Amino acid sequence: MEAKNSIIHVILTGGVGSRLWPLSRKSQPKQYLEIFENKSLFEMTVQRNSHLADKVMVVGNVDNHHLSGKVMDKTKTTYLNIVEATPRNTAAAIAFAAFASDPDDILIITPSDHIIDKMDDYNNAIQEAVKKANEGFIVTFGIIPTKPETGYGYIESKGDKVLSFREKPNETTAKEFIARGNFLWNSGMFCFKAGVLLDELKQFQPEVYEKSKAVWEANEKGLLNLDLSMEIPSISIDYAVMERSKKIKVVPASFSWSDLGSFESVYDYLVSKGHPIDKNGNMVIGSGKHTTFLGLKNTIFVYTDTANLILQKENSQDVKDIYSELEKINSDLLN
Repeated sequence: MEAKNSIIHVILTGGVGSRLWPLSRKSQPKQYLEIFENKSLFEMTVQRNSHLADKVMVVGNVDNHHLSGKVMDKTKTTYLNIVEATPRNTAAAIAFAAFASDPDDILIITPSDHIIDKMDDYNNAIQEAVKKANEGFIVTFGIIPTKPETGYGYIESKGDKVLSFREKPNETTAKEFIARGNFLWNSGMFCFKAGVLLDELKQFQPEVYEKSKAVWEANEKGLLNLDLSMEIPSISIDYAVMERSKKIKVVPASFSWSDLGSFESVYDYLVSKGHPIDKNGNMVIGSGKHTTFLGLKNTIFVYTDTANLILQKENSQDVKDIYSELEKINSDLLN
């Protein structure tokens, strides 16, 4: 390829992981927990993409960028650090990365808290996306679903054409999507030329574009200004660009993928790696102490020094409600 543009891996790492409380705290969000074969999801994200990109950017926030820094030092990765003063959702986070790049640079945007296996399929999907990005398209990655999942958004597609984006469905709708056969899980991963994305953002969300640009231009060594940041509308990239642009393509991908957004998905992952469960499917996370479950099935016991959680695996999506309740009373248990 004659193009002089760089391929830049942009890692988004602003989230807290409220559905994995009490393991995940504000001081130690889920992407930094070293519970995945003694590595964190963030470290696995860095390593997975290290051979695919020329440069790396990390878009984090004031509360956790020191944690990113430790991983980048550990993996000896040179990177541009963009530190948000306050979370403004994914449209702004991605805009900062695009403003920090040359217009023809190709950005591969990945969250930092996903598990991905079948690396040959993954690498093929990335190469396909880079090719389409070079042609001026904004590419989203749709995962071929393995079950009717209510925790993910969906992409309705025909070949590489996106017909619609759908919010997280209820159980009935999810089953309907799977039965129809042309729905993919929305992975939250993207690939595009920086300039193409910014042009579309400017067209569809001029305020996000202008305010993000002002914030980036005032940055000091990647640190963003709080007062200016507060003026940026908090909008997701899906809503700002993906659902409106005519330049969207989807790469249907068959690599195995999970956003580990719930204890149910963490449970499934740990079981696949040989983590012990008893004969009734009960699991302990976070403690090596002998624990006996009596009369319980598919129960997860989550142990930490300051808080424990005991839940039915099927109720994993409700953990965020506990987090919200603790947030209302400003509990120290979130820190």
